[in-house]
Amino acid sequence: MATHYDQDFFTWTQEQADALRARRFETLDLAHLADEIEDMGRSEQRALASRLAIIVAHLLKLQVQTERTPTNEKSWRNSVATQRRQVQRHLRKNPGLKKPTILIEVLESAWDDGRDLAIRETGLDPDRFPVKPAYSLDQLIDDGYWPSRDQG
Repeated sequence: MATHYDQDFFTWTQEQADALRARRFETLDLAHLADEIEDMGRSEQRALASRLAIIVAHLLKLQVQTERTPTNEKSWRNSVATQRRQVQRHLRKNPGLKKPTILIEVLESAWDDGRDLAIRETGLDPDRFPVKPAYSLDQLIDDGYWPSRDQG
């Protein structure tokens, strides 16, 4: 007897994988399988947005937070460098994420989350942080791009 998707998700996944390997296609829960595969793709999109949000947050802190320690700045720059490498790898492994409609959605999400993170971590007035994206995707992942520091 097959396990129902809503009763025991883990067992359901194992049974579905076994059925696929054994080519018992008639026993597959196609509707739920399709949903789960689609969600796996959305998970890759969320992972990209999450990494970009960290880059946004640290670039904003470098740009806006004029009072900082050298240790803070070094930490933010190191974090940006690490996240940039991870984003570049992620996009190489998932080139479908480069579709313009997907990138627009990812960048909007990353900007909002990154801006919120920078505001929370700095404690600065939210009005100091741009509401609309100030960096392009190319700038976010370019190892040589660093925003200039706000002067006022």
